[in-house]
Amino acid sequence: MTIEKYLVKKASLSTLFDKIKASGKTIKAPVKKRHTTDFAAVGSLDETTDDYITTAQSAKSAVFPRVEKLFGYVKSKNGVELVDYDLSTIPETVLWGVRPCDAAGFDPLNAIFNWDINDVIFSTRLARTTIVGFACAKADSSCFCTSVGGNPGSTAGSDLLFTKLSNGDYLAEIITEKGKAIQALAPELFEAAPSEEKEQNLATVEQKFTREEIKAKAEQYFESDVWKEQAQRCISCGTCAFVCPTCACFDIQDEGHGKHGQRIRIWDSCGFSLFTQHTSGHNPRETQGRRWRQRVMHKFSYMPDRQSVYGCVGCGRCSRACPADMNLLEHLQQIVKL
Repeated sequence: MTIEKYLVKKASLSTLFDKIKASGKTIKAPVKKRHTTDFAAVGSLDETTDDYITTAQSAKSAVFPRVEKLFGYVKSKNGVELVDYDLSTIPETVLWGVRPCDAAGFDPLNAIFNWDINDVIFSTRLARTTIVGFACAKADSSCFCTSVGGNPGSTAGSDLLFTKLSNGDYLAEIITEKGKAIQALAPELFEAAPSEEKEQNLATVEQKFTREEIKAKAEQYFESDVWKEQAQRCISCGTCAFVCPTCACFDIQDEGHGKHGQRIRIWDSCGFSLFTQHTSGHNPRETQGRRWRQRVMHKFSYMPDRQSVYGCVGCGRCSRACPADMNLLEHLQQIVKL
């Protein structure tokens, strides 16, 4: 649908929030707890914060939980009965306060989970999730969304995007039918579009390279020593994968308790030393340099080739969270210069 633009007064934002809550939807929004800000279930706008560049964790857990049951089973003398996941238990959820980089991450996730077959559980979660984005008014040195196809005011991935204007009111851009449904909860709050330009209220993020440049150089220098050099600091903790909006690696495990049990999937990382180890004991990526190369190649080469989408949105979380101070932006700039 064509993007529709409106003005929503600052004082009307809490009213809209209350209308969404009254509709029965679960709302998850950024909440500040001591020194971190993360998404959590909330009951009012007063519980949320807008004083953040990005949340510590991405919003992906709304559609790809850290631990998720796939099905259950019950053993009896007649055999094993499988119990399918009850899709009706997945709630209608509104993600409020999602930054454009996070919103852009849902497209790569969808491409991965529905690449060859439809992942019904993931697709149901995504279908029942509405993304209310808020454009970025500030950025830091780890942000590089403009280098990977995004920008601080991008509408990609959001159903409704708010941009804060100079007087404190908001430009509301309705992007999808889900966004339209949010507007329908309180149409009187959406007034004629403001004349103020959106761009003047956005953070400035300098473009350092293009994702196409990274793809070309990474493929050209596949056997370069740069991967080993960049990975020397890496301690294989997996933090970068767990905070990333687009990382979708998972392990599958069975948990049994007597005659009952379940199969679950849990987050995993290609940076872990056992991620590709074979039953024979052979590991085709036995060094951290090879595992680091796989991470970059997957996001900038394999995904665009296979799923026609890149696997990095430039949020900078991996660099901020890394305990060994590995900086993805710096590493990508080094690759471009090869």
